[in-house]
Amino acid sequence: MASSSFFYYLFLFFFFLLADCLVLSEGVEGKEKELVPAFFIFGDSLIDNGNNNNLPSLAKANYYPYGIDFSDGPTGRFSNGYTMVDEIAELLGLPLIPAYSETSGENTLHGVNYASAAAGILDITGRNFVGRIPFNQQIRNFEMTLNQITNRIGADEVGQSIGRCIFFIGMGSNDYLNNYMMPNYVTRNQYNGPQFANLLIQQYTRQLTSLYNLGARKFAISGVGMLGCTPNILAQIPFSRCSDAVNKLVQPFNNNIKTMVNNLNRKLPGAKFVYVDVYRMFQDILSNPKQYGFSTIDRGCCGIGRNRGQITCLPLQTPCLNRDQYVWWDAFHPTEAVNVILGSRAFSGNSNVVHPINIQQLANL
Repeated sequence: MASSSFFYYLFLFFFFLLADCLVLSEGVEGKEKELVPAFFIFGDSLIDNGNNNNLPSLAKANYYPYGIDFSDGPTGRFSNGYTMVDEIAELLGLPLIPAYSETSGENTLHGVNYASAAAGILDITGRNFVGRIPFNQQIRNFEMTLNQITNRIGADEVGQSIGRCIFFIGMGSNDYLNNYMMPNYVTRNQYNGPQFANLLIQQYTRQLTSLYNLGARKFAISGVGMLGCTPNILAQIPFSRCSDAVNKLVQPFNNNIKTMVNNLNRKLPGAKFVYVDVYRMFQDILSNPKQYGFSTIDRGCCGIGRNRGQITCLPLQTPCLNRDQYVWWDAFHPTEAVNVILGSRAFSGNSNVVHPINIQQLANL
């Protein structure tokens, strides 16, 4: 009897020892899957995850039904679930990146999301929504984060790590929707379409160079999508067709981004910029919706008015049930299903949608 008890406890000892080894092994393996030290995100409502929650702003999404399919519920994401950068973070092997407004201490070490709904390349963009954090201020916020991290782990460690991090920037949509196309802005009277695109790129180039001067080296720059096909624009057009005029308006800006990326790759030593062609991704999805599993491409899953695009999701409004079959979540923003596709293609897509390399290849440089 004593002998059997001895072997029983010996079995338990080796069982728990093996379990501990497996846990440690998984931890090491998980660490190896982190392709970059951190992921820093700048942008607007397409990738905001809560930075506007405590601002005096009309651009907020921290209420139901936003976040209905997200594990933490409404967080400030303008989606029913994941945003594009949530999917990219996961593919990089990182945890979901926290909003700047919620960061402190250890949770900054995998990166920070500075994006703000209604924000633009130009500081005046989005003023109709009152509070927002323009790109210039997002860069200043990153500089504050950089100082905090430097104080925690030292300048040498930060200097070695920051150049290996991915910097994702998605700006420009609001400079059209909430600036150039708004009747209370003078920009449309001052510039034609190509001139406005040039103005944006001049400012954008200076801003990205500022990030480079702060140590950033790996950049993923997202273009503007098919704004003329959003439910809000469809609601203004007879027969609910995409607006060719609006889509053509943003094309010079996207073309300029490609040129800017090529120029910065030549001019800034050690830097690598890639262009994420969101416009082309949307074009493919809207042209071949059934191939992607979508049945509804011309109205929002939640919202009020024509095409559910005249007023965005109201608090406690009941959204559509078949959300995975909708391209658009609300008047301007795609569903989680689309965001996952966009993030996945940005991460591992071919040169038709990510130029000159994809984010996975960028991370492995």
